[in-house]
Amino acid sequence: MNHILAQTLKEELKRLLAEGEEFLPLDDASLSSLKAIAAKASAQKNAPADAPGQKKSANAHRRQKLYETEDAEAARLPDNLAEIKFVEKLERLAPEAAPAEEKILKVKQNQTNPEAPLPKPQPFILPEGDKNLKWNFLRELVLADPVCNSHVKPGKKVVFGIGNLDAKIFFCGEAPGADEEIQGEPFVGRAGQLLTKIIGAMGLDRSQVYIGNIMNWRPEIERGNRPPTQEEMEYCLPYLKAQIDIVQPEIIVALGMTAVHGLLGFDPTRRLGKIRGKWTKFGERDLMITYHPSFLLQYASAAMKRLVWEDMMAVMERAGIPISQKQRGYYAGAK
Repeated sequence: MNHILAQTLKEELKRLLAEGEEFLPLDDASLSSLKAIAAKASAQKNAPADAPGQKKSANAHRRQKLYETEDAEAARLPDNLAEIKFVEKLERLAPEAAPAEEKILKVKQNQTNPEAPLPKPQPFILPEGDKNLKWNFLRELVLADPVCNSHVKPGKKVVFGIGNLDAKIFFCGEAPGADEEIQGEPFVGRAGQLLTKIIGAMGLDRSQVYIGNIMNWRPEIERGNRPPTQEEMEYCLPYLKAQIDIVQPEIIVALGMTAVHGLLGFDPTRRLGKIRGKWTKFGERDLMITYHPSFLLQYASAAMKRLVWEDMMAVMERAGIPISQKQRGYYAGAK
């Protein structure tokens, strides 16, 4: 069990590093736990191997069974999916036998590549008329888009933005998840519920803001979510820009690094921990960058939630929304 905890910790630290965090405070209890895990891992690594003819250890039996199981499953899965599943299970049960980290990264990167290149987005012109007429035209255009529909699984839906067409604040996420592709509406799952709470803490509700995504479909994967590719985002970006042109918000809030890459273009040198909370521009509109609600659900401490709340207070100030002393105090004591 300790190696599973260690692997989980390793992945969280890697994620925090990717987000630009360079310092992680630890209390004495946490440090002692980490030392105990490291000592046990070192003892297991230096333990003598089974002698010839000696009965295999339980861990060796699990590894052998794992190989046999995955070999059987590989015939029913695309090669890269089978390899990913194998790598992840092997890491979980027998980390010392897992392939090199570089190979794991390569396999997972390959999985994010679509099987066939996407066509260029088709140009379109919004009709003359009021916001409602333009929005309804655009919505029907997106819901009928053949490329979007070709990437939606049977029984699921293309997802279009929703909200107040006169909103001052436009929240931009990355792509629909499992709940969103069922309902056809952005941010309705757990991350969406948290976003709704954040909006409520700002003294607003969802009917007063606009919420959209870079992507109109959930990126394909056997199980779970994956970040969209730059090509996928570029296909959907004209539809997002048209929503922004219709709503004409004062402020866009980019939720997470993928939304930043979609809006501003891919830049491998960006670190979210460095750029969050800073104002930039998307066209002529003010753009605030912050963490995605799903990140807060999985990894954030009270101190991280305070950072996001500071970002939201900056948005409120720029939008002319009054901030009470109670609001200024949310997570104020978090370290």
